Amino acid sequence: MRSMMKFCQLLLLLIPTSASFSLASNQCKSCNPSVFLTRGGSQLTKDRSSGTKDSTKLHASDTASTVSLYEHASTESRPLRVLFLSADTGGGHRASAESLAKQFLLQFPGSTYELADLWTDHGVLPYRTLVNSYKHLSAHPKQWRLFYWLSNNKLNELWTNTHSTIFCGKAIRERIKSFEPDVVVSVHPTMNFCPLRQTRKISKELGKHIPFFTVVTDLGSAHITWFEKNPDKLYVASDRLYKCARRWKGTPEENLVLTGLPIRHGFAVEAEKLGDRTTEAGKAYQKKMKKSLGIESSKPMVLVMGGGEGVGSLSEIVDKLYAKLTKQGVDATICVVCGRNEKLKDSLETRDWEGVMKDDETKKGKKKRRLLNFLKRKKKTSRQMEQSMKRAEEAADEPHANGNVDVVGLGFITNMPEYMVAADVLVTKAGPGTIAEAASVGLPCMLTSFLPGQEAGNVDVVLESGFGDYCEDPPQIGTEVGYWLQDKDLMQTMSRAATQAGNPYAADDIVRSIGSQTVSWMNLNEK
Repeated sequence: MRSMMKFCQLLLLLIPTSASFSLASNQCKSCNPSVFLTRGGSQLTKDRSSGTKDSTKLHASDTASTVSLYEHASTESRPLRVLFLSADTGGGHRASAESLAKQFLLQFPGSTYELADLWTDHGVLPYRTLVNSYKHLSAHPKQWRLFYWLSNNKLNELWTNTHSTIFCGKAIRERIKSFEPDVVVSVHPTMNFCPLRQTRKISKELGKHIPFFTVVTDLGSAHITWFEKNPDKLYVASDRLYKCARRWKGTPEENLVLTGLPIRHGFAVEAEKLGDRTTEAGKAYQKKMKKSLGIESSKPMVLVMGGGEGVGSLSEIVDKLYAKLTKQGVDATICVVCGRNEKLKDSLETRDWEGVMKDDETKKGKKKRRLLNFLKRKKKTSRQMEQSMKRAEEAADEPHANGNVDVVGLGFITNMPEYMVAADVLVTKAGPGTIAEAASVGLPCMLTSFLPGQEAGNVDVVLESGFGDYCEDPPQIGTEVGYWLQDKDLMQTMSRAATQAGNPYAADDIVRSIGSQTVSWMNLNEK
């Protein structure tokens, strides 16, 4: 009852101002499912045949734009004052800001930055309750689904933009002005319309141009509030989002740049060292990484994640993975990232795994071919994967010894790039950052859930790119992952598809682009 009352109160905010709550993203249904660097206009494309990040080439068609300075972009490196706009509505926005900030410090030594949550610090109701309200709604997916769809439209956006500008514009302008930024970078969907206009006003007041960039931190789906027509540049991670920006806001092609999703610098470092994980050199480096992490190097490793807080149905998924891999005769290590969920970590260390096996026996599915039928109903599953599942099912009844499966509970870890390099399969929710990180090191993904709205398109990214699958049922998750590990050809195909889709250097590319344009504007402003 209390939860429903809370939701009703939030729903009332839609009249007329709740679109500021629309902080997630949604799939543009008219978009084709092709993903990543696939379209014309402005692109940061990958040319890394030399195997080094310095071989990146910048391609752009926007030479006539008065805002874009690509053609005359400065190669000068000078300290920059960078103001990031974000909010802690999920961990992805802050993670993207931090990955970009790291690159600013590397590429433009002496730079300083600040991450500002404008709505929490300077907004009126309902904006200043953004973070807490998101936590409530994301914990209640059905409420979030309704709220998301009601807010994702131009009428609601118009109300929010007008209201927030009238009641918050001056305070936001003073906040931005107080930092004296050389450049403003938004990594949050609710911090574009009003902050962009206030930055333009500051530029007019000071008589110098302060560039404003938006880096969309969603992957396969995007909310309408992400997109504005005339930022200096708008960076998107997929062709889907490129089309959404063009369709919804008419953002000029010269203001759009296709990149990967900005992820932590550690993934670029590990991607360089790993190379192609399907080669002998890649396999040797993965084995070395397993040893350094204290993981049995002779067995495949399944990495299970449920978000930074260690939430979700992780416990049941781990149980079914253990049971199915054991019964299929697969030797493996299951590493479970429990986050801050100490209770889950402790329970894994003391769990009765024999009892888990007995429990699985009493609850096994009644339909022998349920998994294959389920996969056939999903038209996006690859033919190779379907054939692999069929062969594995046919071989399941043949006599074999049980597998040797170990389960390792991990707390909140900071060396995720190393664990993803060591892993052979990732089992996770469909968060955009996690998917992009996995793709950057060629890691196949089994997606187990998604938040309605902004994460729905992420599932399509993985399915259409061919480096994973989606399944919500824990027993089926365990069964299918076991089948994957027994099919080396399928694993190699998915790994190569992931590598093709990923871009571990996206943050590097984006900052190189933003920084060069900013320096050029600074030079012009000083003349």
